[in-house]
Amino acid sequence: MASTAPPLDTPPPGMLAPPPRRVLRHHWLVRLTHWTNALAIILLLMTGLNIFGAHPRLYWGDAGSVDHRAGQWLEIGASPPWRDPGGWLQIGDQRFDTSGLLGVSTSAKGAPNIVAFPHWATLPSGRDLATARSWHFFFAWVLILNGLTWLGHGLVSGRLWRDILPSRSQLSPAHLWHDIVEHAKLRFPKGEAALSYEVLQRLAYAGVTLILIPTVILTGLAMSPGMDAAWPFLDALWGGRQSARSVHFIAMALIAGFLALHLVLVLLSGPIRQIGAMITGRLTIGGAK
Repeated sequence: MASTAPPLDTPPPGMLAPPPRRVLRHHWLVRLTHWTNALAIILLLMTGLNIFGAHPRLYWGDAGSVDHRAGQWLEIGASPPWRDPGGWLQIGDQRFDTSGLLGVSTSAKGAPNIVAFPHWATLPSGRDLATARSWHFFFAWVLILNGLTWLGHGLVSGRLWRDILPSRSQLSPAHLWHDIVEHAKLRFPKGEAALSYEVLQRLAYAGVTLILIPTVILTGLAMSPGMDAAWPFLDALWGGRQSARSVHFIAMALIAGFLALHLVLVLLSGPIRQIGAMITGRLTIGGAK
């Protein structure tokens, strides 16, 4: 005989569901630094791609400044015929056809554009190394000052330990696997559980804020001749200026990948609720389902 018992998440007859509560989820300084960080990173990515287009090759060591083929591991280029060129990406000895996106793309006027990245992905949208460098350096300082503000608040308030760094129990294999399965099934925390980050979120946020962003800052400094003269150890730290440029590019690509994944998960988990909480600081939990 089929059971007539109500589902476990249904209140007993005569008992009302608890009313929804508006809970403070994000401190105003967390929200301010979050949006400032997002703006700075997006503009740094776009200006950085414009700068990369001036020399679309990457090397290990310092060989690239002497012999442009020695130490080279990545290149974006185009092949003739120039009336109908083909774009390509070469990593090591492997070459991939990337026509229409990398190497050759369509300009804003609809003509073939022989450039590393398409115009819609760079800032400025055309070839303008001087402007791109000026904007890149400006927003780099925005990122640094904003990051120091976020880190200072996290240390003083305890948020860094409480919300960002995973606890020892969260790092257990069983807990990690459970969170991986929950994300794979697109099951996101509800109710009180939504008031704290799970282990995959913490690892991602800690990796970006405490590892990748400091890496792009330090490698960026290592690429500056003035900083190399003042602090020679910056260049040596990465094994040469060309290696620093390669690490800078890889860290940038990982940050871009994180941003893309972050946006997808926000859309899947309820964009109005999630974005609203990062604007107002408050999250609604509880209430009838």
